[in-house]
Amino acid sequence: MRLVVLGGTGLTGKEVVQQALDAGHSVTAVVRDPAKVTTSHKNLKVVKADIFDKSALRPIVAEHDAVVSCLGFPRNPQPVTGYIESAKAVISAMREANVRRIVAMTAWYTDTSSAARMGFLANWVVVPLIRPMLTNMREMENHLEASCPDINYTIVRPPRLTNAPKTGLEMTVREDFVVETGTGFNSTTRADVAAFMLSCLNTERYDQKMVAVTTQKALM
Repeated sequence: MRLVVLGGTGLTGKEVVQQALDAGHSVTAVVRDPAKVTTSHKNLKVVKADIFDKSALRPIVAEHDAVVSCLGFPRNPQPVTGYIESAKAVISAMREANVRRIVAMTAWYTDTSSAARMGFLANWVVVPLIRPMLTNMREMENHLEASCPDINYTIVRPPRLTNAPKTGLEMTVREDFVVETGTGFNSTTRADVAAFMLSCLNTERYDQKMVAVTTQKALM
């Protein structure tokens, strides 16, 4: 496939780029600073662009099969607006370029009330710390659900991410804001999440769905 990867210089985005190239895809990485791209490959094109500018994104997205987004934005300054603002620009560019498939990463707890199901640490420590980011992620998700019936989206919500190598473990997937595992200490490797995101491009199972994922086993 011909893929546009957003956030390709981030820790998860680097995994997506490398795994996509290893799988034989052609990748256009849209970045703010091309100097941060350390991967070199005949099927990799690096483009500097403003992810909030649909007119800049449209010619980049054109003639590609799908967009994979690992964009992330810091919790400060507040309010966090990058997720919803970039999503609106990207979706507009996709529409104008007649590209309909996007796989994007958010996180567990975008409905912050779901943290109460995962114990004290999640509810009273993790979510309060990153609430500005989660709230804006949820705005992006709501925008896709309410305003993008023409877009074939998949939202992938992982728990805390680690930098360990790909485990190859089966991903537990739930159409939910969390995966109930019986513990508040949940984590999954970025490499496993990247592999799952790319796998979503080869199946219709997660079309227009938002799923929480983890390599840990669910309670049921």
